[in-house]
Amino acid sequence: MARWNTTKTITAGFVSLLLALLQAGCGGYSGGTGGNGGGGGSNTPSTPSSLTASPANAQVNLNWNASSGATAYYVKRSTTTGGPYTQIAAPTTTSYADNSVTNGTKYYYVVSAYNSYGQSANSAEVNATPTAPPPPAAPSGLQATAGNMQVSLTWTASTSATSYHVKRSTTTGGPYTQVSAPTAANLTDTGLTNGTTYYYVVSAVNTAGEGANSSQASATPIAPVAPPAAPTGLQATAGNAQVSLTWTSSAGATSYHVKRSTTSGGPYTQVAAPPATSDVDTGLNNGTTYYYVVSALNSAGESANSSPASATPINATADVTITVNPAITKPISPYIYGINFYSGITGAPPLLTFDRAGGNRWTAYNWETNASNAGGDYIYNNDNYLSSSNVPAEPVRSFIAGDQANGVASLVTFQLQGLVSADENGPVSVANPPDLTRFKTVVDKKSSVSSVPFTITPPTTDANVYMDEFIWALDQKFLGMGIFGASPTHPTFVSLDNEPELWNSTHLEVQGSTAVTSDNYITKTINLSKALKDQFPNVVIFGPVHYGFQGIYNWQGELAATPSGTNWFPDKYLQALKAASTSYGKPLVDVYDFHWYVEEYDSNGTRILNLTSTTLTDAQVQLIVQSPRALWDPTFTDAGNSNPWIYQELGSTPINLLGRLQAKINAENPGMKISITEYENGGWNHIAGAIAQADNLGIFGSQGLFAASFWPPNGTYSYALAGFRAFRGFDGANASFVDTSLQATSSNVQNVVVYASTDSATPGRTVFVAINRSTSAQVTAINGATLTGTAHLYQMTAASTQGQNPVAPVSNGTMAVGASSITIALPALSVTTIDVH
Repeated sequence: MARWNTTKTITAGFVSLLLALLQAGCGGYSGGTGGNGGGGGSNTPSTPSSLTASPANAQVNLNWNASSGATAYYVKRSTTTGGPYTQIAAPTTTSYADNSVTNGTKYYYVVSAYNSYGQSANSAEVNATPTAPPPPAAPSGLQATAGNMQVSLTWTASTSATSYHVKRSTTTGGPYTQVSAPTAANLTDTGLTNGTTYYYVVSAVNTAGEGANSSQASATPIAPVAPPAAPTGLQATAGNAQVSLTWTSSAGATSYHVKRSTTSGGPYTQVAAPPATSDVDTGLNNGTTYYYVVSALNSAGESANSSPASATPINATADVTITVNPAITKPISPYIYGINFYSGITGAPPLLTFDRAGGNRWTAYNWETNASNAGGDYIYNNDNYLSSSNVPAEPVRSFIAGDQANGVASLVTFQLQGLVSADENGPVSVANPPDLTRFKTVVDKKSSVSSVPFTITPPTTDANVYMDEFIWALDQKFLGMGIFGASPTHPTFVSLDNEPELWNSTHLEVQGSTAVTSDNYITKTINLSKALKDQFPNVVIFGPVHYGFQGIYNWQGELAATPSGTNWFPDKYLQALKAASTSYGKPLVDVYDFHWYVEEYDSNGTRILNLTSTTLTDAQVQLIVQSPRALWDPTFTDAGNSNPWIYQELGSTPINLLGRLQAKINAENPGMKISITEYENGGWNHIAGAIAQADNLGIFGSQGLFAASFWPPNGTYSYALAGFRAFRGFDGANASFVDTSLQATSSNVQNVVVYASTDSATPGRTVFVAINRSTSAQVTAINGATLTGTAHLYQMTAASTQGQNPVAPVSNGTMAVGASSITIALPALSVTTIDVH
């Protein structure tokens, strides 16, 4: 105890003495007025100001303003606001980087200044939380390019990435296995198996870690492609200062080199590189023989040359002359480019305009429940084939909605026979038809039997189904669109049932064995048309929807028609409709509609509609390509048909069905239009089918039909669909035959026919469709049209269409035109669209 007290006393005394000396020194120094005291002052530095703390990765950067008189600074840190602080550095500058920190921890800092006189107070406190930066973003733009047993990958570099992880899988979506870690934004993955598809993702890496995977890319390594085989079947056809070339495609070829010489055997000079199997070599000298070979190319190289072909251009007299009279024109209805069930047709041509929901299924359709009967097509079955929905009229609504979305007009069927399916309970007995327990009665006008207002959800337990309520309900489903109005964007037309002359066979279950009489049918037509037009005065109605020639001629044998008489069914129908329409105050039926399945038979008695082979005899080809002439040609005698029964029934005079029908309309009910809402001509898998279909469309436009819709056969029929492509989208895009028909007369219609049109929206544009149905090339002169610009050629031949899917015209180059003429060599059995602009 004594020792402790003594030490304490000495220490206290020493401190007192030291303080006294310091005070004396300070006081004497600061108070002195001369000597060597100087003017720097004897104060401690001021407190540092404007301290800032900036966080970084495992680091905090501090900055502050200098303090007057400071020689250095004390940096102090705490993990608690307000301290206590621990000095961590004594820098002589006004900044400091604190690297002894942990990411995610908040640090509190103060700074004081000091000099030989002492230390300032602490600055205001600041804080910062160091944070690790995020990993780099996922790479973008990953592309995979297949090679032989390898895949080359490229991607867009990720900012701040120092390397990448390339990951691979043989299953889309992974799991992925890392296969490389390149530092650059590309990689070639080698040692792969040809034919296997590999799926890749890439992630970016830096010191902060690995980022997310990129989007997936895939590629399938393949063995090197071999050059294609030399083309075969090269044919050269001479024209006026030009030669038209066609050949058979080479498997794997992406383009061809056309080579020419004026010496047999060459040497040859390349003159064209078409992607298709045809070319027109223009600007040649008439009288000079030109020799041609063609080679095929792909990415692996060029084939050997084909066998040569030669031709000598001449300014020869045309085989066929087409005389165009631009003073005689007709508007081309937009609705002739139609097909039945458009939305359900795989590979349907583009830019079609008209769709029909028709056929036997719709005769006994009950719009209230969507039940229908298959008729003779399938065991007279009551079922829900048209729709399993319980929403009234749903199959019709969805059909129209689809057409509206596709930008086409619709033709829908209204029930005229008189009975519709009451249930969906399977086959209906036809032992004593009709079985009225299985059907409901069609009433044209609801108000004639009921005072209940229209509804879109009619009761299904009553005995009747109302047609005027049906059309009203459809309009309700498309409110504001005026689908039955005067000028809708895409109208909906009404068809009065289907093939009524055959009801007693196709729909024995409702009609019974007794056919509907022509008088009864006309009465039904008038009554239903009035009921519909009472609701929508501008609705366009189609009837009578004949099944074929006998229905038109004599109502399936009921009438005593004569070939040149006014005693055909149309005479009776047109006169009755004219009288009823006059009384009603507007046309009741607007369009005279019939179906046309050509009645042409080969030497074996096979109907040409049943010729499905890709190989046909010349005689069979001619039956198909000549068959459209029965519609309009007053010189067509149906030669070659082994069963020309229509021609014979007409007293061995040309059928000329459209001409005969139009004459009756002009005489007995002027203003009525014509439509053909089912038709077929055969040749489904042969160039003959494309020729016949193209000819049909040309006829429909030149003869002024209002509407037409092709009936798709069973099986494949790509060549028939190709006929549409000669008129619609023939350039592979939107170029089409235009809207005004010019009269065009052929000097040899058996071989060549040309359809001509001008564009009311684009003056100076003229489009021709030239059809050569002969088996030899035809030099064809087209005279009389006013032409400006250049002819752009698109063509279908047997050679160019081989192997195509879909079958379509191919570009065949361009050629010059005269002011009012063009001469062109048309290949055998070909369709050539000529767009002059």
